[in-house]
Amino acid sequence: MDLFDGVPASKLMEAGQGISYDDFIVLPGHIDFHHQEVDLRTQLTKRISLALPFVSSPMDTVTEHEMAIKLALLGGLGVVHYNNSIEEQAEEIRKVKRFENGFITSPLVLGPKATLADVDAIKDRYGFSGIPITEEGTPRGKLIGIVTNRDTEFEPDRARSVAEVMTSELVTGKAGISLPEANDLLRRSKKGKLPLVDAEGRLVSLISRRDLLKNRDYPDSVKNARKQLRVGAAVSTRDEDRERVSALVEAGVDMIVIDAAQGDSIYELRMLEWIKSTHEGVDVMGGNVVTRAQCARLIAAGADGLRIGMGPGSICTTQGTMAVGRAQATAVYNSARLARESGVPILADGGISQIGHIAKALGLGASAVMMGYMFAGTEESPGDYFYDNGIRLKRYRGMASLEAMDAGGDKRYMTRADDRKVKVAQGVSGAVLDKGPLDLYVPYLIQGLRQSLQDMGIRGITHLHESLADESLRFERRTHAAQIEGGVHGLHSYKDSGLA
Repeated sequence: MDLFDGVPASKLMEAGQGISYDDFIVLPGHIDFHHQEVDLRTQLTKRISLALPFVSSPMDTVTEHEMAIKLALLGGLGVVHYNNSIEEQAEEIRKVKRFENGFITSPLVLGPKATLADVDAIKDRYGFSGIPITEEGTPRGKLIGIVTNRDTEFEPDRARSVAEVMTSELVTGKAGISLPEANDLLRRSKKGKLPLVDAEGRLVSLISRRDLLKNRDYPDSVKNARKQLRVGAAVSTRDEDRERVSALVEAGVDMIVIDAAQGDSIYELRMLEWIKSTHEGVDVMGGNVVTRAQCARLIAAGADGLRIGMGPGSICTTQGTMAVGRAQATAVYNSARLARESGVPILADGGISQIGHIAKALGLGASAVMMGYMFAGTEESPGDYFYDNGIRLKRYRGMASLEAMDAGGDKRYMTRADDRKVKVAQGVSGAVLDKGPLDLYVPYLIQGLRQSLQDMGIRGITHLHESLADESLRFERRTHAAQIEGGVHGLHSYKDSGLA
């Protein structure tokens, strides 16, 4: 006897109607494992894997270097927005890369005539003050000392030269030793920094004790082969952004997201093909798209990943304003089905306002989810907190809001310079509640997602996609009454204790 209730995803989507995440539910499976055993590792692009399926949106109220750093430390990835100059965006990428390193192969250095004020300037900009001193102030110069916070913090005269206060009796390592060997030497030296020098005493690289502590505290951090945190950056489809792409690649970006409200255009295809032919080492995510035909064109042009969603975001009004788009659950399922044939992962972007939506997006074939609303209002998101009627808030705006478009957000729309006099908003500006630091918020999301997959009887994201394909993962449509029944109802009042 067939004991399968519900229907597979293929049947769920047969009706030809646009389905949102709230229009269906996933049926439970058999549990024979603890929720902590659920494996959330996933593939974001062809070459980039993550410990967590969480990616922050390239919005100017969501992702700059602080968000990207902390999300990568926790196992996800941040995508830095481009409502800024080329140099400003490249600097955001450099800040991420400098934060967590194995061997720092291009350390900041000073010469002996530099002053303590120069040290202060570096600390203000990059957040550290342990700086090697070389004879000529060049990165590959002969090492003569190192200046640290211990040498400078109680010195009132900031015009003094670093040569007067630096530590010249140094513990160094030989260039060419392995990272474990260098880390062991650093531990035994009890120093904050360990310079590695060649046979002539020239500085080759540097390792930091702070990085050892980060490795201990953040074991799931997402890094490249050089042990640097991974980070993405968004660019537009315009030819002028080719210069931006080159600057980002030089700064060390791992993934370029071509950011377009409607990604199936000759402009995006040209940009995608140019990046892949010019910068082979960087992965490129194309989008946004919602149909199989759109996905096929971007895959043929070389996309390493696809960003799925057109109009489902909480601050997006595209579907109402433009009358174009697609319900997000339908878009994710159909796009994933096509992309799977080519081995291209998809990123579900938009429509997520709770943990259950994350689980449903992954259950329909997404390898990861991109979130704006869920990360807005955290300590690491850009902007200052403010109070309204005693409630602590942060600003959050759509990149198609008039406010964001005036700051450069209209670059993701196919407008010419003379079009920009008349702006048609496809988003709004608003505010969101304080969600606290990511160190507390992301574990909450992880715990909820693991428990959701456990309820499905699923041990990990790979197993989830296998169950989708073999149709053992079952779904059921929900009527409006069922949706009401599945939420809070019948109370005079209640307090929501969730963080999201």
